[in-house]
Amino acid sequence: MLFDLGGVLAATRPVQAAAWKRTFEEFLGAWDSEHGTRTTRFDERTDYATYVDSKPSQDGVRDFLASRGIELPEGSPDSRPGAESVWGLGNRQQLLVEDELERTGVEAFPGSVAWVRELREAGLRTAVVSTSRNCASILQYAGITNLFDTRVGGVTAQNLRLPAKPLPDAYLEAARRLSVPPDREVVVEDTGTGVQAGRAGAFGLVVGVDRDGHAEELAAPRDLAHRVSGTGPRVRHHRPDHRAGAGRHHDPAVRRR
Repeated sequence: MLFDLGGVLAATRPVQAAAWKRTFEEFLGAWDSEHGTRTTRFDERTDYATYVDSKPSQDGVRDFLASRGIELPEGSPDSRPGAESVWGLGNRQQLLVEDELERTGVEAFPGSVAWVRELREAGLRTAVVSTSRNCASILQYAGITNLFDTRVGGVTAQNLRLPAKPLPDAYLEAARRLSVPPDREVVVEDTGTGVQAGRAGAFGLVVGVDRDGHAEELAAPRDLAHRVSGTGPRVRHHRPDHRAGAGRHHDPAVRRR
């Protein structure tokens, strides 16, 4: 069982969105002062979903700034946090995520935790796959680190030069670490790009977790046929119960695998 982190296992959006807002407020304030402009600020709901959600931080920086007509030099992974570059702002956002985690913590979804525990009791192996370079910290603050046999987070993806979703490379790396063929594994995701990654990797089953009323997007066919063998996996979408302690998932297709 291969789980995405934010939106599937833990409610990371408030933490991530707050860190992004602080990052762009700092940058755009200085940018406007220098250039005499009045740039529309980052909206934690619409801009978060459109430009930065479920992406490596540098991709989020690049895409959001492009929407405001701003282009920065790329910099490098070791750019100083806050430096006027794509990597500099991405590195600043990572530091602010850690600050937000320390200030507010992060909540694991009770139903997801109950399901993972049930799966492990049944003998299944579990992994976390996330674009976040704060993956380890989020798991620790959520109190669920010990529920997974391995993780492939943003730092691992960067070190191994794994391309981001919708390509399946990070999920395939997790499958390799679990020593289980992809067609005997299940991907659990809450975004369209994550579902695309599950399809592209030809995993046995893709479960789309619908927390935002976007089941159609999760179930929509995706054009990644050049990376998929055969007809591709089934995609099942699941709308979880958000009440504390609720959400135990009893999908017979999952249980069989």
